[in-house]
Amino acid sequence: MLRQRIITALILLAILLPALFYPSPRPFCAITLVLTAAGAWEWGRLNGCGSVAALLLGLVCVLLCVGAWALGLLSMTLPWLWRCVGLAWVLLGAWLLRAGVAGWPRVPRPVRLVGGLAAVWLAWLAMAQARVIGINFLLSILLLVWVADVFAYFAGRAFGTRFTRGKLAPAISPGKSWEGVWGGMAGVILLAVLWVWADAAWQTPVASFFSRLADRGWWLLLLAVLFMAAMSVVGDLVESLIKRSAGVKDSSGLLPGHGGVLDRVDALLPTLPLAMMLISWSSP
Repeated sequence: MLRQRIITALILLAILLPALFYPSPRPFCAITLVLTAAGAWEWGRLNGCGSVAALLLGLVCVLLCVGAWALGLLSMTLPWLWRCVGLAWVLLGAWLLRAGVAGWPRVPRPVRLVGGLAAVWLAWLAMAQARVIGINFLLSILLLVWVADVFAYFAGRAFGTRFTRGKLAPAISPGKSWEGVWGGMAGVILLAVLWVWADAAWQTPVASFFSRLADRGWWLLLLAVLFMAAMSVVGDLVESLIKRSAGVKDSSGLLPGHGGVLDRVDALLPTLPLAMMLISWSSP
């Protein structure tokens, strides 16, 4: 399993990194569009769609992404869209976690399918817009989520439930602890401070997500990164909830050793749109 994970990760990096660092954002947007379509296909399968219906959902996702690209949305700011999407993630995410695994099947299937399709498509649109802004900007958002996940894992392993009485969400994801959440938040604060310092020291031509917030005040940066870390956990838990409702361990087997695309990007689904929302709010 470990060998499979390493091989799959190396293949993905060999494809994604050259596209990410290519001067034009087009290759990266095109490759991630394919992964986004795969995520929409997985969403259909998790919600009871047959093979043909799940493929159609992936096709609709491709058409939405291509349509947004053709209309020039990748270079538009769209502040009200991101504010509405961000608010929806906060409210619906809280409602879904409160309703639990048993509450998911009670949501009408058409609503589940449309909602999931919108979440996957909007995450791609936010990521594409972030890449158009600049590599440094997009990387800072991606690393925030990954650092939160890594620090949460090691903090959870190191401390378990030493400082709290129970797990974070035992009915949804028994392995997650509050200590992991605090560890993830500590990690993103450290990352943000170091990245702002590096931007200033190296005089990067495109400011990172962190530096743009820090320009408006360190208090805003602190609140924003804590909020983003918390919402990355919400994204992870929502996907775990849906998988438990479907009775599966992984969203698919597309990425050997890693599960499916949604298993890798679940925390990015809320955080990418929320990053665009926070930037729109913090802009002068």
